[in-house]
Amino acid sequence: MQRESVLVNFVYCHPVGHAVEALQYCLGYRRANPDRRIAVVLNSATAVDLAAWCDAIDEVYTVDIDVFEPPTADVLAHIPAEWDWVVDDPRGHQKWQHDFFPGLQRYYELSAEHFRTTGGHTQVGAPEPAYQARNPLRLNLPAAARDWAAELLPQHDAPTIAVLPGGSAERWRYPSLASWQRILGAITDRWPQARICFTGKLADDGRTSTGFARAEFDALAATVPNTAWALDVPLDRQLAAMQRCDMLLSPHTGFAFAALAVGTPWLALAGNDWAEYYFNPGVPFYSVLPDLERFPCYVMLGNTPEPVDDDGPRSPSMSAARIDADLSELVDGVARLYDGAADFDTAMRDHATRLHELFGGRTELMYSVDDLLTAYL
Repeated sequence: MQRESVLVNFVYCHPVGHAVEALQYCLGYRRANPDRRIAVVLNSATAVDLAAWCDAIDEVYTVDIDVFEPPTADVLAHIPAEWDWVVDDPRGHQKWQHDFFPGLQRYYELSAEHFRTTGGHTQVGAPEPAYQARNPLRLNLPAAARDWAAELLPQHDAPTIAVLPGGSAERWRYPSLASWQRILGAITDRWPQARICFTGKLADDGRTSTGFARAEFDALAATVPNTAWALDVPLDRQLAAMQRCDMLLSPHTGFAFAALAVGTPWLALAGNDWAEYYFNPGVPFYSVLPDLERFPCYVMLGNTPEPVDDDGPRSPSMSAARIDADLSELVDGVARLYDGAADFDTAMRDHATRLHELFGGRTELMYSVDDLLTAYL
């Protein structure tokens, strides 16, 4: 008997985190029926390599798409048209997304024309095909990458903290060099032997890159006594280095989703557009939430708060004043994750409670993959 086929058509913007979301959904469809044939379609500019390290996926397809420009009519020509089920990313069907991303709208219109199904062409979250939510996602990294990371980061008797100082957005959206120096100084004051592993990607290869310059990384490294470098190395090596760290410290970034997927706790300097919405069962985390009145953030696309003056323009939630306000909580967050005192369920309950209060009880603002957040209220 032929296996039931499910194609997770998860084409969206290119940041790494959206690829991790797709993998999480593929895993849910696999867990609901282990005998299925599971395939995924991703934006070719995202971290496609991740899918090769996910046991839940049998086939990987990519499409060349610019979400701001309508794709060519043959964008899906290389992907088989016949499936039992095709499951779309719901964002591809939301009008407000179409207003920003006309290329996304056209892609999903073409998908509706291209695919033929025996079960249905639907969206993630629909009652069918059967789906099992809230599964631990664990990527299986290549052995060569893990061996490289073991040489880079041998066993250490103090915290080993991976630091990604910014994501792929504009530089002003992340803390200044001086703010990061204060953060790392406070951490090494408390743990003088702490090892800092810098990660990120300086080269822009058309996918994603870190908005920090090499000179800024060098200046940061000069302020801490013990450093390692997983900067500008292949993704499998970056993630293998993450796997050997006690935590990743970063602002909100999709790369942190991938770190969670290799089992590394995330200490998030929360702010900018999105509250954290991806949580990987079994992997602890802590989000240092901003004061929304003092440091406005978490707004929809197109409503970015005016920058403040902090070594040039700066996102309010990443400003020096915000860093100073929350520095002690950030250091306490290091202790929480390093000591292993908070397991995943404890972290989720704590985070859901704090975020619920921050949003004034508005649970409709508490979006999360697999609706994990509201389940912990």
